[in-house]
Amino acid sequence: MNADRTEKQRIEAEFHDRWASGMELDGLLVREAFEAVTAAENRYAFARLSPVAGKRLLDLGCGAGETSVYFALQGAEVTATDISPRMVEVCRRLAARHGTPLEAKVSAAEALPFPDAAFDLVFCNGVLHHVDLLPALREIRRVLRPGGKAAFIEPLKHNPVINVYRRLAADNRTPTECPLGFDDFARMREVFPELDHREFWLATLYLFLHFYFVERADPGKVRYWKKVVVEADRYARLYGRLKALDDALLRWFPALGRLCWNTVIVAEKKA
Repeated sequence: MNADRTEKQRIEAEFHDRWASGMELDGLLVREAFEAVTAAENRYAFARLSPVAGKRLLDLGCGAGETSVYFALQGAEVTATDISPRMVEVCRRLAARHGTPLEAKVSAAEALPFPDAAFDLVFCNGVLHHVDLLPALREIRRVLRPGGKAAFIEPLKHNPVINVYRRLAADNRTPTECPLGFDDFARMREVFPELDHREFWLATLYLFLHFYFVERADPGKVRYWKKVVVEADRYARLYGRLKALDDALLRWFPALGRLCWNTVIVAEKKA
């Protein structure tokens, strides 16, 4: 498989191998990744895929395996894949620690080693902006059974504050990644005509400004997206107020969704 990798896939694999080499299992949050008050996107995606118990679920781009293990704890039959061999190994170790049986394989999203209609559900968190979008989506559709669903959590490219953060945190990002734009939804519908999306993190992005200007957290050293989960209890009250404002703003002015940090995309493969 290594010999067949594109240059983009090689860059992504090497970057995430380096990241995985510094990981400790004690720092990986499984239940918090879905149950922390600040993990609204994961909770929404989980609700859209539920019930997961007894379902064959592919966690595509599993990373360290927090989501893979969580789904397994909820009774799903989980297969986890990632382009990084070291991430896959971390995922296996995390699953063993939690006593959750799952299968983990090294694989590129654009060439999945599974037969047609192998899965009931597919979950991807922060994956599509690292891969070749349409080839990956075609593979996801291929391995989904008719009637199956896929949920994707992805960053958006439109917010200027987030784009400044991305430049400041350039060492924590791969040079080949490309956050999605609203125009990408039309491209995605070429593969999944039945597709909807919901955006998250608008006023709640104040927390990132707080991290930078008040706490002086260096975005080159601190991954803000992880900090909001690790320290969720600390920011719960403030986050709750800002999230209520987000909900109101996006309900009244849905066009503001373009300025959100993340989107959750849910697609279904019609029978």
